[in-house]
Amino acid sequence: MRALSWSMDSGLYAAYTGLLARTQALETAANNLANANTNGFRAQQDYFRGVLAAYSPEAKSDGLSSAVNQYSMLAGSRLNLAQGQLTTTGNPLDVALNGDGFFQIKTAHGTQLTRDGAFLRASDGTLTTQQGEPVLDAAGAPIVLPTGAVHIGSGGDISVSTADGVSSIAGSLGIVNYSADDLAAVGGNRFTVRDGAKATASSAEVREGQLEGANEDAVQGTMQLMLIQRQAEMMQKALNVFHNEFDKTAAEELGKV
Repeated sequence: MRALSWSMDSGLYAAYTGLLARTQALETAANNLANANTNGFRAQQDYFRGVLAAYSPEAKSDGLSSAVNQYSMLAGSRLNLAQGQLTTTGNPLDVALNGDGFFQIKTAHGTQLTRDGAFLRASDGTLTTQQGEPVLDAAGAPIVLPTGAVHIGSGGDISVSTADGVSSIAGSLGIVNYSADDLAAVGGNRFTVRDGAKATASSAEVREGQLEGANEDAVQGTMQLMLIQRQAEMMQKALNVFHNEFDKTAAEELGKV
């Protein structure tokens, strides 16, 4: 009887942690799919840990904890920094990064990073995002463009040509790079940097007249979402089976007391 109870316990723990992990993973998959058409979006990838590992330093010190800890649960998600597809637009103020790195922008919540290079020139000449947020140079200052035709070089330098053909450098895009562990997603395609994180050199090539799409494929994202939904349903059914078995066993044992 003890062996049967232990087997049922272990099965219940497995079903419970599996359902919990799949439920949390559903949120990640749904968010990835919802942003499949968002410029510069970076998908989240789930990672797992033992169910007790984060709660008890003695997680493996006894039989019960060891059994439970064999089953994993969702520990969180990390950014997938893989390159998204580049699409040509022909707009000189649309820029994409081919390689690692991020544009810096000034928002109401401080400096943030983005891969969305769909920029505009405001009435005062400030280079901004579609939401009117200033794009920053390497020194963290807004980039202000004079009147004229804009050309953005592969290194991020911005030149402006006047009507008489005179061209001058008006600024340079401040492109920085961070590891995925140093970044936190804010909304669809904005990122903040954790305190103390250090930027590394970016070797990204700036592509004028192009935009980078999300690195989440809509078809693959849909299939992933459906798979996780089916797995969650299976875990729910398994949990119900073990719950019913526990009720049956309890009723039989109580009758012997």
